[in-house]
Amino acid sequence: MRIVIQRVSQASVTIAGKTKSAIGQGYVVLLGIGSDDTKEDANWLVKKTCSLRVFDDPDGVMNLSVRDVDGDIIVVSQFTLMASTKKGNRPSWIKAAPHDISIPLYEYFCQALTHELGKPIGTGEFGADMKVQLVNDGPVTICIDSKNKE
Repeated sequence: MRIVIQRVSQASVTIAGKTKSAIGQGYVVLLGIGSDDTKEDANWLVKKTCSLRVFDDPDGVMNLSVRDVDGDIIVVSQFTLMASTKKGNRPSWIKAAPHDISIPLYEYFCQALTHELGKPIGTGEFGADMKVQLVNDGPVTICIDSKNKE
């Protein structure tokens, strides 16, 4: 499982001209699910997401988590995070999980994140053509792969 976390001052997801989710301060999390991913991957990423200290404390040091600042989160499914660009110039999506694996894991990730954060999160819509707008605060963008825990 791969995620891209973007610290935002505001963000929204729009589908067919209608706002599905909108937040102020917090994260936009782009989530890519591979065919070999499991709930263990999701659980590890959920804990990492909620504990990551990338918000400024009163001294201007990135020392606070999204929980510490009472931030919000939007999770957007993004199979393109699983792209392989090893050969040629057209990405391969062979590592992306099929819908029968990815949809339940996306839903599980969102539920686990809601539980860990202690409040509802925003979402996109799996498989929809979404317009994601955000103001990346910092900018701060962190990439995390559950198969490469560094």
